[in-house]
Amino acid sequence: MIQRETYLSKLRQLKNQNLIKVITGIRRSGKSTLLEAFKNELLSSGVSSRNIIFINFEERENLNFTNWTALYDEIIKSLIPDNKYYIFLDEVQLINDFEKLINSLFVKKNIDLYITGSNAYLLSSELATLLTGRYIAINIQPYSFKEYALANEDEKNTDRLFRKYINESCFPEAVTLSRNSNDLVKDYLQTIYDTVIIKDIAKRYKLRNIYNLHRIISFLFDSVGSYVSPTNIAIELNKNSQKKISHNTIIKYLDYLTQSYILYAAPRYDIKGKELLTTNEKYYLVDLGLRNITTTNKYDTDLGHKLENVVYFELFRRGGKVYVGKHNDKEIDFVVQKPNNEREYYQVAFTINDEKTFTREISALKNIKDNYPKYLLTLDFDNTSIDGIQKLNVIDWLLQ
Repeated sequence: MIQRETYLSKLRQLKNQNLIKVITGIRRSGKSTLLEAFKNELLSSGVSSRNIIFINFEERENLNFTNWTALYDEIIKSLIPDNKYYIFLDEVQLINDFEKLINSLFVKKNIDLYITGSNAYLLSSELATLLTGRYIAINIQPYSFKEYALANEDEKNTDRLFRKYINESCFPEAVTLSRNSNDLVKDYLQTIYDTVIIKDIAKRYKLRNIYNLHRIISFLFDSVGSYVSPTNIAIELNKNSQKKISHNTIIKYLDYLTQSYILYAAPRYDIKGKELLTTNEKYYLVDLGLRNITTTNKYDTDLGHKLENVVYFELFRRGGKVYVGKHNDKEIDFVVQKPNNEREYYQVAFTINDEKTFTREISALKNIKDNYPKYLLTLDFDNTSIDGIQKLNVIDWLLQ
């Protein structure tokens, strides 16, 4: 089992802090495994198993827990007042009025509370209002490239491994299945896709026209790394179609897709004007393998956009708010606003061996006159500095 060190280190820092630890992310991204790993760390550190309560609400023996008050009473009756307890509630959104359960447990001073859920309903406006200032969210994604390399340690050629990473799935179980059969991986990804679309979106929001939802998803999967807006999506999908999709419907569906964590939105930021722009943003796909079941996704095609997708999620994991940038008439691939109020700029290109690409990518960064770090990430082999801009091999950068 791969240690998800990025997320485990956050849980270690948050241990015994007076906050609810909310672990969110798309289905099968490893939330339950992360909780199990942290529970095992607690046990190894000397915490008694009697002081750990771990309930996965998707397991057969826990399906009878539907009423939050009965579950609360069941948990509380086993606690000794002066002892410290660690309570893990996995897929807690399956409990009716789960927010009342969370709030009631949190007010107990001897409880350190950890919860997971597969969609943003956990952090819906009602729950966020109820728990304002009381929780911290940790968003988990499928394997980073560093984790993917650890899971494929027999492959010593990192260039070949990276080609697989940007063309195939990095869901933990898909990586395991890929050692035996690509057909099994495709079936597995289809199951995740169907569950998210049908259960997390269509069923929850009572959608009647799932066909239109699939059309929007296919368009967005095919447009990873490209600027899109509800208006241009509507124009494109309504061409030669008798069933028109309205602008408002697209806005709603975009919200549903980001709340299910299948897509992540990167807003557009005007660097010179220091403001968010309301027109056009980019969407990035939580797992590039999902493109293989919805689009005609050929191996080793659209590599520039796939590379950009990988960099987006790595920046997201490393902390800060990630935007796509605009500076005068130039586009900056990523602007990262760090928690310490520092900023970083990134350009991403498959290669800058030709003069035209080199000039375009470098000039966009050179035009920014502040002193924040500027990076150019490529698959070229050289790591060098160009007028203060750090050019890095993206594979080396991902493995740092």
